[in-house]
Amino acid sequence: MRDTLKIGDEFTFEYVVDANKTVPNLYPESEEYRKMPEVFATGFMVGLLEWCCIEALHPHLDEGEGSLGTFISTSHCAPTPPGMKVTVTARCVEIRNSNNVFWEVVARDELEVIAEGRHGRHVIQTDRFLARVDKKKQTLERSAA
Repeated sequence: MRDTLKIGDEFTFEYVVDANKTVPNLYPESEEYRKMPEVFATGFMVGLLEWCCIEALHPHLDEGEGSLGTFISTSHCAPTPPGMKVTVTARCVEIRNSNNVFWEVVARDELEVIAEGRHGRHVIQTDRFLARVDKKKQTLERSAA
């Protein structure tokens, strides 16, 4: 990772909540989920917070690098119906060992704050990570045989 990212750097990301990002769609095979209100699901909201941080970090990565979410601590304090715009702001608050980046995140819909928290991402060498995943798959395949 380049040394261009600085503590205090901010990034803003906007997303309009689609009907397929509501609670009943999170695990549609679950009868209990299907009975829940059609509002932005916490699981999808966490993904949106990560997406904002992925976009914020991307310009600071070297060729062949990517990032993985390694930490999330967030509230989800207000419902958002489909069709509302959510704006996420990520502020870099910590960089550890030049490859672990932590962000304070805040998400607001058009009326109020819907989430606040902290997210961590680990910068990886994509090819090395994929080799590790392949090795794990092969181990599983051998043990199943």
